[in-house]
Amino acid sequence: MTIRQPRYSKEEFAQRGDEIYETQVRPQVEADNYGKIVAIDIETGAFELADEILPATDRLFERIPEAQPWIVRIGHRAVHRFGARSLRKPG
Repeated sequence: MTIRQPRYSKEEFAQRGDEIYETQVRPQVEADNYGKIVAIDIETGAFELADEILPATDRLFERIPEAQPWIVRIGHRAVHRFGARSLRKPG
């Protein structure tokens, strides 16, 4: 089993992940994939899309074994929901 170590602070990890999602990934995936999971390598910008976290991250690690994955649920503020609303606009 591979033990992966984070190479960035939590703050830098989140900043890089959010920036890559907003500038590179979101324009490619958001329209037709509401509610799906995207796993993004914060070093390369490579990403995988799936219905659940494990398949997305597993495929990303198959492509990039040393990936530093940032996980986003498309159209939502968080990956997991605890009664919060989505970002989808009504109407």
